[in-house]
Amino acid sequence: MNNGAWNMFAAIIALLVVAPLVVRPLSAAAPVTGPADGAEGDPVIQRFDGRALTPRQIDVEVERLMAKERVPGLALALIQDGRPAHVKAYGLRSVEKNLPLETDTVMYGASLTKLAFACMVMQLVDENTLKLDEPITTYLKQPLPDYPKYADLAGDARWKSLTPRILMSHTSGFPNFRFLNPDGKLDFKFDPGTRYAYTGEGINLLQFVLESGLGLDVGKEMQRRVFDRFAMTRTGMTWRDDFAPNLANGYDIDGKVEGHHRRENVRAAGSMDTTIADYAMFLAGFMRGEGMSAAARAEMLRPQIAITSAHQFPTLAAAVNLANRDVKLSAGLGSVLFEGPYGPAFFKGGHDDWTGNMAVCVESRKSCVLLLSNSVRAEAIYPSLVESFLGGTKLPWYWEYNTETPPPPRTG
Repeated sequence: MNNGAWNMFAAIIALLVVAPLVVRPLSAAAPVTGPADGAEGDPVIQRFDGRALTPRQIDVEVERLMAKERVPGLALALIQDGRPAHVKAYGLRSVEKNLPLETDTVMYGASLTKLAFACMVMQLVDENTLKLDEPITTYLKQPLPDYPKYADLAGDARWKSLTPRILMSHTSGFPNFRFLNPDGKLDFKFDPGTRYAYTGEGINLLQFVLESGLGLDVGKEMQRRVFDRFAMTRTGMTWRDDFAPNLANGYDIDGKVEGHHRRENVRAAGSMDTTIADYAMFLAGFMRGEGMSAAARAEMLRPQIAITSAHQFPTLAAAVNLANRDVKLSAGLGSVLFEGPYGPAFFKGGHDDWTGNMAVCVESRKSCVLLLSNSVRAEAIYPSLVESFLGGTKLPWYWEYNTETPPPPRTG
């Protein structure tokens, strides 16, 4: 990464450091009685502390914070009882053309792809096509280093201990991406299965195993098993021409525009395009337990390994934070798990220089806040928004956004 990218991320963290983690109280309202898409004064979502919010209250809070941090566009979905209760888009998809962001505007999903991919993988586990604890050697037709893409691992036998569970729980020992290494080569930073370190390389390797070992087309499997199942008509793992008429530009920390990247190759770590309406349907379906067995879903949300790192990025930093134990911060399969005052919960982010996404879900009441933005500036207001709409969750924002020291450039 060049110096400009480093400076950009330093600026992002500067925003996050000053972002309020204690939100101003919203006025109390009567319990939810109206329909999910009720009139302006009808409550549509009930926080865990019993206070109910109306569409107007939600709009005021979103618009206030967007204006404060100069966020061009933000899409919001609130899920309650496993159903989308409020889905709305705010601001602009194109500042230059003054085009509004809409609920069916195609936006970059980034690493929200990983959660959807994990759901597809668990369907294969349900069908006994794949076993979580079977070494990937079982599925590959030749040793992993014999494939040109993984030739860097020749001479290091630790690849033989890799399993689908290890790859999905970010405990492979790989860097986030090999291009972050000075020599650009893939290597192990620690023994697989011994600690958590977020890695797109591990997720992409699992995709490689499914395709090269099992002969599956991951793009088609995602379409059939996830996107079609939840009627996600404007979601895809690669670019589609019908996305073009209603598409969001991206904006960096300084507000500089970047056209939407038309991704031509399926990447399980993060090639998905989606809309707030589509991903809300997927997330609500997941909260209802659809698309896989109850046992498979429970395994996705079972702590795989405790997370001790002080922050998610940089992924390989040695610093630890004992506060993680207070919220039982741990790796799931496809998401990060924690426990707050309302019980077990999970979250998954998605980020690049022009995108900031976040999904936060609490198992009790099957409730979620889903946020998609075409600007990384939005991440500065996500803690306030999530706490406003769910109540105090105790989500470890310090870990997710590294609010103490600037991280290096990241993709995740």
